[in-house]
Amino acid sequence: MSATGLDIFDKTLQTTNIWLDQIMEEIGPDRKVAWHVLGATLRILRDRLILGLAVHLGSQLPLLVRGLYFDQWSPAGKPTDLHSADEFLAEVERSLGDIRPVNVQKAVTAVFRTIGDHIEHGQVVKVCDALPKDIRALWPMADEAAKVSAGGKRAAGKSPPPTFP
Repeated sequence: MSATGLDIFDKTLQTTNIWLDQIMEEIGPDRKVAWHVLGATLRILRDRLILGLAVHLGSQLPLLVRGLYFDQWSPAGKPTDLHSADEFLAEVERSLGDIRPVNVQKAVTAVFRTIGDHIEHGQVVKVCDALPKDIRALWPMADEAAKVSAGGKRAAGKSPPPTFP
């Protein structure tokens, strides 16, 4: 039986919970914190990307996460001028507001890993390529993405990550 009566809502709730569970594996068992970390990281990332890439990334996210990503977005003045990992992490930390303290670098890496595990690999490569090297280094698969974008192949035996609508 459907929890909400609409399959699309049930599917996005299930997928969003999968994403949150994966983030919580790395930052601790607090769903509210995982939700805030996911939102803060996605919005800072979104604002660092050029418009077309930001929109395309958003279209790959689960419906509920997509709402979090686009919430109160104003594309004017974007992309932001963050060049270092420290600047990126500081922006995420500022966005987290009044939640319990978290290791921001670990949290951002957990979100990036989750994104990489659930959206099209080619999209991850495009996003990584659009970021300054210092910020790109926060992505767990940054080295592999760089090799693929340079014409290399994924590591033997590795299949592309699963995709979810």
